[in-house]
Amino acid sequence: MTDKNTEYTIATSSLEETRRLGERLGKLLKDGDIICLHGELGAGKTTFTQGIAKGMNVAKAFIASPTFVIANEYKGRLALYHIDLYRLNNIAEIEDIGLSEYLKGEGVTVIEWAEKAEGLLLEERLSVYLENLGGDKRSLTFEATGKRYEEIVQGLR
Repeated sequence: MTDKNTEYTIATSSLEETRRLGERLGKLLKDGDIICLHGELGAGKTTFTQGIAKGMNVAKAFIASPTFVIANEYKGRLALYHIDLYRLNNIAEIEDIGLSEYLKGEGVTVIEWAEKAEGLLLEERLSVYLENLGGDKRSLTFEATGKRYEEIVQGLR
């Protein structure tokens, strides 16, 4: 475990609890924030993003994984860019979708399978590691890189 200001782990026991944790995060987010989601298939990345969207007052009731379209944009308190890199195989494909433009733009960028873009991501970001503990139970570890993201982690405690 690293510095208490930069890392926070919490377990959820239902999908709704995972969404509510995402909602808490969504309420803390500001323009330019980058959330990188990591976890195996079924770890809860999209469920967590649904909560983020709710916390950002996104009107759309159902946030789906953008696996086939790669990126979805939603309007709420801020723009939410939900990007899924699962189907992309290399950095060139990721560059082709304009990831750097999303990262430099206004709004909040949430990236599923963020590890695939490691060389393109900004150093300062919030990484969230989701792990399926069986059934609907999840472990989420928030890892902050940069002062802004340390503030977010403190806000989640």
